[in-house]
Amino acid sequence: MITFLVCLALLVTAYFTYGRYLERQVKIDSEVSTPCHRLADGVDYVEMPRWRTFLIQLLNIAGTGPIFGAVLGACFGPVAFLWITLGGIFLGAVHDFLSGVMLMRHDGLSLPEVVGHYLGGGMRQFMRLFSVLLLVLVGAVFILSPAQLLDAMTPSVSLSAWVWIILGYYFVATMLPIDKIIGRVYPIFGVALVAMALGLLGAVLFGDYTIPELSFRNFQANPRSLPIIPTLFITIACGAISGFHATQSPLMARCVGNEKECRSVFYGAMISESIIALIWAAVAMAFFGGARELGAELAAHGGSASWAVDAISSGMLGTLGGVLALLGVVAAPITSGDTAFRSARLIIADLMHLEQRTVWKRFLICIPLFVVGYWITTVEFGIVWRYFSWTNQSLATVVLWTVTLYLYQRKANYWLALLPAIIMTYVCASFLFVSGQFFGLENLTLAYLLGGVVTTVITILMLYILHKDDKTAA
Repeated sequence: MITFLVCLALLVTAYFTYGRYLERQVKIDSEVSTPCHRLADGVDYVEMPRWRTFLIQLLNIAGTGPIFGAVLGACFGPVAFLWITLGGIFLGAVHDFLSGVMLMRHDGLSLPEVVGHYLGGGMRQFMRLFSVLLLVLVGAVFILSPAQLLDAMTPSVSLSAWVWIILGYYFVATMLPIDKIIGRVYPIFGVALVAMALGLLGAVLFGDYTIPELSFRNFQANPRSLPIIPTLFITIACGAISGFHATQSPLMARCVGNEKECRSVFYGAMISESIIALIWAAVAMAFFGGARELGAELAAHGGSASWAVDAISSGMLGTLGGVLALLGVVAAPITSGDTAFRSARLIIADLMHLEQRTVWKRFLICIPLFVVGYWITTVEFGIVWRYFSWTNQSLATVVLWTVTLYLYQRKANYWLALLPAIIMTYVCASFLFVSGQFFGLENLTLAYLLGGVVTTVITILMLYILHKDDKTAA
């Protein structure tokens, strides 16, 4: 339990220390006018109080990521604690805070527009396509996964009926001004998500459970096919770092009333998500008696993280746990799914220069998005989900390289983003060669070397862009 408590303390401390250091690096200014004041439109640019934007940001970025990812990642063993903690502090929260500030200072524009501003027109076009496809994919996944859970809970209602109900809700939530549903209801779900984690924390600390101490041993049944590096870094995404977060940040970047709120909304939300992931990783191992036992139980139930979440919640918290599990496992993905579609709408609106005050213009964008989203739900879920985590981490890598250039141009400490960018480049590149989902090389040494070659090439290219930008400025 000592490892767990130390990691928990480090995450909390980082918010008050490293978070403040990052604020100084980007020169947070409480006097500057934020986009919600300068560009208020009553639809997307709407000022909201700090506590509300924090809870919405937390729920938008969380989904089932810090729950499912942490449970699956816990199968590797207590080393998962280390990745969640260090990744959350030095990669994920850095990614979320710096990209959030960068996006806000670019009027809350969608991610592809801001990435293109720093990395060029070609990257802008690529990111427009990549981001919209990813967001629609995320939205479709978060239609199907809660629909499947609700279908299991309500035998009298068909799966297709739940798909249409959730899709209908997504359409309404995406069309309406952000303060009508998202701003009013989501903070309630955010509180439920936090309450669920705190309830489990109390149960595992004061109940008859044992949280294992740090070990670098891989507890997977087949550790060769699932090596810790880089597989653990891909498995636990949202609890440590996630590119999806940067696609959601423009929503709150358009609602933050003062730059001083950015540490709470962006850095704080990511630290909170890491704490939630840390708790879930700990209770997953403790509840089933260890990492290997957890892996065996998951294998016996088809690898279903949702089954594990339900068993843990009900077993540790009783009836109340079952209710909170419903909110956490069903409401959380739904609330991330609709904001994914909303972000896709904003990206397309920015691309087409379509103002979003007019209802029919929002309708024009939403219809094709949801048609494609529904079509994706008809594809086998395993195929849809298979490459999501890697794509998610790849997007985070692009964002970190963009933030590196953003800091470099402002003569700030760009190493804060550069080192995480290099680390994530290696994680994503080596996973291509290690994982059977891609090349799946039998020779791990060769796979790691090839990942290193790809990382070196990309790093040299990005350093060249920095040097070129420096010469242009001179």
